[in-house]
Amino acid sequence: MLKLLEKRVKEAVEEIKREDIEIVKIEDIGEITARGVMATPAIAIDGEIKIMGRVAGKDEIKEMIEKDLKNKL
Repeated sequence: MLKLLEKRVKEAVEEIKREDIEIVKIEDIGEITARGVMATPAIAIDGEIKIMGRVAGKDEIKEMIEKDLKNKL
């Protein structure tokens, strides 16, 4: 599941075509729980957990990232 989610996140970011998006994969269980993640896999954008306990589709991930980018304008 984690590999599939990682693949989908990378694909979504590639489609957005922005150089300022950084993907960080956290594997340390202490850091994961400190961030409030109670079920894996999870996706957080700018520290805010968006999805937890399921593998999101590439299009859903892309929409979340694009929405977050628009909110920063």
